[in-house]
Amino acid sequence: MAYFEFLPVKRKTAEEETLGDERYIGSMDITAEAVDLVHVKVGTYYELVVTTFTGLYRYRVGDILMVTGFHNATPQFRFVHRRNVVLSVDTDKTSEEDLLRAVTEAKALLEPLSCLLSEYTSYADASSIPGHYVLFWELKRKEEVAEGAPRLDAEVMEECCTVVENSLDWVYRRCRSRDRSVGPLEIRVVREGTFDALMDLCVSRGSSLNQYKTPRCIGSPEAIALLDGRVEGGF
Repeated sequence: MAYFEFLPVKRKTAEEETLGDERYIGSMDITAEAVDLVHVKVGTYYELVVTTFTGLYRYRVGDILMVTGFHNATPQFRFVHRRNVVLSVDTDKTSEEDLLRAVTEAKALLEPLSCLLSEYTSYADASSIPGHYVLFWELKRKEEVAEGAPRLDAEVMEECCTVVENSLDWVYRRCRSRDRSVGPLEIRVVREGTFDALMDLCVSRGSSLNQYKTPRCIGSPEAIALLDGRVEGGF
């Protein structure tokens, strides 16, 4: 069906983390060659490359994977983030992995509202000065709760914004607090079914339905307009 290869990807060292050096986040190690499935190493990050009988030749999928271990002789992987998908307004650069970690911290606050975060995406809004991050959240009620739209509590949602910001890296927090070059993060809650409509839009523009994954960062004006048209509350 397919032949898989893996391009080694550099990650930040502790020194680069301290210095705020963003050059190596998910960058390709140009000194290394692609390896096949049996030669990957535990703890190493790779970008997936695929060749298929249907015509793809050494196609870079864009997924960054980390080898977590082996089951017998078969490597096991953890999806980390999409290559070069970042939010940035000024000198801040937020990877998909950073965003996922921050959202995971914040969504725990939704428990009192008896609802769950079903999908999310984001974009850097530069239409205002300073620019700021915008997160689109689709919430749904827990199964044991009566049907209907989730109850939006402004205090809880604003606290979610704070937790997301506090969970991002020090460069972002510096831009927010000291440099004031990034404005307050905003969460816009969209009604249920919005991300299904986003998928329909992406598929209509050429995305494969079978391989579709919700983009965690978006830049398409059409996609942003679709999401903004379904906002039920902004915080």
